[in-house]
Amino acid sequence: MIKISQKTLDDLEFDAVVLQVAAFSITALGRSEIEQLVPYGSKEQCIQNLNLVHEFVSSFDNENRIPNHGFEDISEALKLLRIENNFLEVEQFRKISLLSITTNTLLKFFKKFHDYYPLLYKRSEELEKTMVISNQINSVIDKYGDIRNDASETLYSLRKSIQNVRSKINTSFNSALSHYNSADYLDEIKETVMENRRVVAVKAMYRRKVKGSILGASKTGSIVYIEPDTTHQHQRELNNLEFEETEEIKRILLELTLFVKGFKTLLEQYQLYLVLIDVLYSKAKYANAIGGIRPEITETQSLYLKDAFHPLLLLANNEEGKETFSQTLGMDPESRIIVISGPNAGGKSITLKTVGLLQLMFQSGLLVPVHERSKMCFFNSILSDIGDNQSIENHLSTYSYRLKQMNYFLKKCSKETLFLIDEFGTGSDPELGGALAETFLEVFYDREAFGIITTHYSNLKLLANELPHIQNANMLFDEKTLLPIYKLIIGQAGSSFTFEVAQKNGIPYSLINRSKKKIERGKVRFDKTIARLQKERSKLEKTERALKQNEVKKGLEAEKLESTNQKAQKKLQSFQQLYDSNQRLIYLGKKLVDLGDKYYDNKRKRELMSELFKLVQIENSKKTKLSNKQKKAKIIKDNRIQKEVEQKMVKIRKEKKAAKAKAAKTPSKPKHNFVVGEDVRMDDGRAIGSIDKIEKGKATVNYGLFTTKVSLERLEYVEPKK
Repeated sequence: MIKISQKTLDDLEFDAVVLQVAAFSITALGRSEIEQLVPYGSKEQCIQNLNLVHEFVSSFDNENRIPNHGFEDISEALKLLRIENNFLEVEQFRKISLLSITTNTLLKFFKKFHDYYPLLYKRSEELEKTMVISNQINSVIDKYGDIRNDASETLYSLRKSIQNVRSKINTSFNSALSHYNSADYLDEIKETVMENRRVVAVKAMYRRKVKGSILGASKTGSIVYIEPDTTHQHQRELNNLEFEETEEIKRILLELTLFVKGFKTLLEQYQLYLVLIDVLYSKAKYANAIGGIRPEITETQSLYLKDAFHPLLLLANNEEGKETFSQTLGMDPESRIIVISGPNAGGKSITLKTVGLLQLMFQSGLLVPVHERSKMCFFNSILSDIGDNQSIENHLSTYSYRLKQMNYFLKKCSKETLFLIDEFGTGSDPELGGALAETFLEVFYDREAFGIITTHYSNLKLLANELPHIQNANMLFDEKTLLPIYKLIIGQAGSSFTFEVAQKNGIPYSLINRSKKKIERGKVRFDKTIARLQKERSKLEKTERALKQNEVKKGLEAEKLESTNQKAQKKLQSFQQLYDSNQRLIYLGKKLVDLGDKYYDNKRKRELMSELFKLVQIENSKKTKLSNKQKKAKIIKDNRIQKEVEQKMVKIRKEKKAAKAKAAKTPSKPKHNFVVGEDVRMDDGRAIGSIDKIEKGKATVNYGLFTTKVSLERLEYVEPKK
């Protein structure tokens, strides 16, 4: 059974994470559920929830996005369903109908896309699918929230009668209005409405001449408001019909309430299901915001966090555009306790809180901001002692409070415990406090508990160095500036840089020297050694980074050289083939010339043909005979080469076109006035010719072997050699 105290949740600021998750909820009940979020009591329940959240996150990058799950709380309506002879209001029925429709839409969706969302589908299959509730409600109440005319035959009949009576009221009133107006009994306003009835505005002197009921008068008494008799009779009939209508509506709503009451349990399940979907949605949205993933869950007690971020710090820095530093560390039965040392403001406490908060989030079904190769396990309890816990209410000093906490740790600590202690052993005399802290650490070690502590005590650093299953660690500092690098290094204790930081902050060296003399020489030497080692570590880190950069650079250069070498080899091979081909052609040419000379001398045709036939046979014997398969392969290869050549030609043409366009944009050189006899060449050629004739913007250029016509714009003037 997993149980984590409220103090641990407070120490690690888990409530702040919960509020950030709750901000993504879209329903009041979903938000309320998230605000009560605490680590799960069982490992199985937590793993199930983690998998559901992971599956929900995948929907954000999926074409088949999960439909809207928004709904309004029907808890009040469900309570009213327990009361006998009570009926729900129209608004409550509307909420129930929408909740039923939303739930069934989701159930239908997960059934359709069960391959994408197998876990969410499995959870949805536990619910009954039915549209009966919403269909029945919608058959009584329309989309505007009014009772339908056809909700019952009686209601339909009553509303038809009401419509007829209202028509009679209007007719009789208009008749009376016309009659009394023509008799000049009415005031200028003629009519108005009182007590939701139409009345005529009669001048006070004629009130006895108008038959009807007086419903009021003006403030001055000059006008009397009278409802005509004929209208009054129809109004009484209307009141009776409206009363009957109200009673019929009550009966219909009571009948509908009894119908819905039969689905009370199902509606409760529907609402709980939509609350779950809202919680999963909020967790998934939060995971997206922090880059959270589901790490590998180990069966054994082992923890490996790679590139882990503190989620609260990450979001705060993202808003301000600042960099957030990640940490990497691991714990397993062979190295289960980490002692982090080093100067203040170096990131020790943040590292400790990062591990604790991520563990709480993981055990609460939240995805965590770590690298995908990270591994996490479950702890039955997480104990924490972080910050200055001086208790004013209980009149306890910091040290007394911390001793009380250590006593609690001793009772609860076991091999399935993760303990987190910031500034372990502080609050008392350094010698005595350090000795007691060392004893506590030995007890935690013997009980095989997992934990992280931060400290300045040298004896704890030494103990971590001596015991096989405890690791020293430190936060790196720049050896020159003494500014924190915020990087955790496992395997070496950290110096507090007490005197170095003091010197950097302007404390006179003479005072620092006097301080050094006041403490044991061994401690100074020990701290100095650690500081030197830490500086060496920092230098090695820089050297390692530089070497990696050089290695990458050399790798790129090697690849470039290899590529150049391959190109050169290909060119060499092609030149060799061209040379061999030319040599063969020269040899054949010489042979043919020899045969021609021989035939010229002796005129022996048969001998000439015999020699030619031998020559052809010799050349054919050098060729390898290809099979049909090889011929096809050669054709395919030739076609592929041809396509590649065509593609390159297209690319070259495009480049030339772009170059021409660029050249067109650049200011052109002054045009040359060409005359016959001048030496010229084409703008994209090397051959030089002379102009024979110029006609209509074109020149006839003589190249010796041939002549061609070309536009003067494409010619370049070639100055004669001196």
